[in-house]
Amino acid sequence: MATPATAPPDATASTHPQRWAFALLLALLALALGCSGLPSPLYPIYQQQWDMSPLTITVIFAVYAIGALGAALTVGPISDAVGRKPVLITALVSILLGLALFLIANTAWVLMVARFLHGAAIGAITVTAGAALLDVRPLAGARNGVASGIALNIGITITVLSAAAAAEWATNPLRVPYAVVGVVVLAMLAAVIALAEPHVDRPGGRIRVQRPSIPREIRSDFWFSGIGIITAWSVLGVFMSLYPSLTQQATGHTSAMFVGVVIGIMAAAAATAQWLGKGLDPRRAAIVGDLGMIAALLCAIWALRSGSTTFVVVDAIALGGTFGLAFGGSLQHLNNVAPPDARGRVMSAYYLLGYLAMGIPTVVAGALASRYGTAAIFPWFAGTVAVACLGAAILGALGTRTAPPVESDVPL
Repeated sequence: MATPATAPPDATASTHPQRWAFALLLALLALALGCSGLPSPLYPIYQQQWDMSPLTITVIFAVYAIGALGAALTVGPISDAVGRKPVLITALVSILLGLALFLIANTAWVLMVARFLHGAAIGAITVTAGAALLDVRPLAGARNGVASGIALNIGITITVLSAAAAAEWATNPLRVPYAVVGVVVLAMLAAVIALAEPHVDRPGGRIRVQRPSIPREIRSDFWFSGIGIITAWSVLGVFMSLYPSLTQQATGHTSAMFVGVVIGIMAAAAATAQWLGKGLDPRRAAIVGDLGMIAALLCAIWALRSGSTTFVVVDAIALGGTFGLAFGGSLQHLNNVAPPDARGRVMSAYYLLGYLAMGIPTVVAGALASRYGTAAIFPWFAGTVAVACLGAAILGALGTRTAPPVESDVPL
């Protein structure tokens, strides 16, 4: 008598009692990255009305990365020990506090405090929600990586376009976007409070925040993914801070809506590329993305020098698409190999590299731009990142999995 074949496990099957938990976690990721990009279309207005230098703008942006770094170093072990839900609630409250500061801000230092709070909160959400997605759908590591990357870019697209529209047509452009997002955050907070804890199998006991470490058996995989986020997020940092005013100078468009459209197109192209590339091997997708970013960065130099609006927009699409493949491929690959008992620590280490790459090059570029001009330093920045992308692609092509899995961890 034939034995019936056992059906393969459904990767999309949820182990969580609430069916909407997965969608909520994706929405939280979208909200987090949306908040990170919220001030970007407004930076030229701050720069003009408050007489800010490029260095001040990049410091405001980098303070966000410092807050996110602190979160990336700490929230992984904390969420592994006490659960994802307390961390997410605390992060959303911090976002609300930051939005309140944006609403009353009249000096640069208030913006810095607000951005620091948002950095810490958004870093906590990206790490914790990313780990919670694997708690809810533990068999869907690859799909979770694709969904996470798409959600992050959709969040940036919607928020940046909305902020740009408010800056263009609202009577109080430096207040209205933050008030609107505040209402959305309150709704998200209510949903998270109603959420059942996703991480039920947690050790409890004393929380020990250690320096980031990765299981030895995924060491080579982690560094491949880590290099991917380093190159991708270094581009993201400069393009979310200095690039808006640079495109205005190059094309002659002074409207905030133009800036929002350029950034929104980049993010939308990234989400589209991640969706279209979901059937590709993650490692290959990341390598293709790194190589594509080289071409897109070099074309960005030419597009800005030409002053053509069409060329700037087309290059934004190309850069967004290749960024999406590079970042999405690296995240998807890491989701595939992260051990269940170390997801929080692994995601902390991953985003730690990303926020370092976002903050340090941005501040350096801002300091040089204040002295030599943004247009003068951008080609050097683009060329440097292009070389890094080439190195990432080569290492990705040569990289292999660590052969014998062992139990010990390797410090980052």
